[in-house]
Amino acid sequence: IFTIPNYQEGYTIDDNARALLVSVLLEEIGNSEAEELATRYLAFVWHAFNAKTGRFRNFMGYQRNWLEESGSEDSHGRTLLALGAVLGRSNTPALQSMAGWVFEQALPAILATRSPRAWAFALIGIHEYLKRYTGDRKAGRVQEDLAARLLTLYQKNNANDWHWYESKLTYCNAVLPQALLICGQSLPNQAMTDAGLESLDWLMKLQHSGTEANSEGGHFVPIGSNGFYQRGGERARFDQQPVEAQVMISTCLEAYRITSDKRWHKESHRAFEWFLGRNDLNRPIYDPTTGGCRDGLHPDRPNENQGAESTLAFLQSLLELRLAENGHHPLKIEEK
Repeated sequence: IFTIPNYQEGYTIDDNARALLVSVLLEEIGNSEAEELATRYLAFVWHAFNAKTGRFRNFMGYQRNWLEESGSEDSHGRTLLALGAVLGRSNTPALQSMAGWVFEQALPAILATRSPRAWAFALIGIHEYLKRYTGDRKAGRVQEDLAARLLTLYQKNNANDWHWYESKLTYCNAVLPQALLICGQSLPNQAMTDAGLESLDWLMKLQHSGTEANSEGGHFVPIGSNGFYQRGGERARFDQQPVEAQVMISTCLEAYRITSDKRWHKESHRAFEWFLGRNDLNRPIYDPTTGGCRDGLHPDRPNENQGAESTLAFLQSLLELRLAENGHHPLKIEEK
């Protein structure tokens, strides 16, 4: 609530997974606090895993009692993403060992999920994991299965006026093309790469204030969470959420790495500038006085609450851009 912790909302695996991912990025830029932070968030992830169900719990009350046996499918996929990032990027042995056990135990359950976003989050995590453990056939089979599902969804829903995976644009939209772009390169599969680029290009132009997305002017306009955008219906302009800018930045950077097309580099910066005030209201979402990030953009004002999801979305975006600008290679494996 504003900048005061809201104890009534307790804790979530979603936010601890996001924080774990951010701590891994902090390790990559050499931050001295990264290991301590990662240890805290990974301990929560470990505690959240329910060995009986093979799934992560999500919501914990402030009294530290779990409120459910299994969390949402998306929270499961997002946690696999964070664990994969630890395994593929971190050079801290203790973190790798602990993350490896949880990742191995939690991976099979993703195959029983039905959420495309859960698949996409997991695919990004599997990709990170396979950077270091390339010979893991089990993870490779899960990757092929989920990637094929995502491509099939796109092929079923794709049309001349609607280059998308579903009949509705909702939340964390750009993560779907991001997953296909990654899988298209790592499997490899050209159809996946083509679908990822086509859908990202369509989404990018849709989320642009101008009539011509490639112009110098215009700003990023994410799909609003107050109704989203059903095919054939009206698009919700508000409330605009920080996580939408974050996933767009991640995906545009991925497209730039794959294609070397500078347009994607520019679009990643356009999305980041949304945080800084280049948006519909010309009001900053990031708050430099607190280091936090406001929870979104209403039609008439920013949402002054500064929740974990929003702040972590900003930090992840900032760190990914910094690593990209520095030409950073996230994984270095010494030859034996």
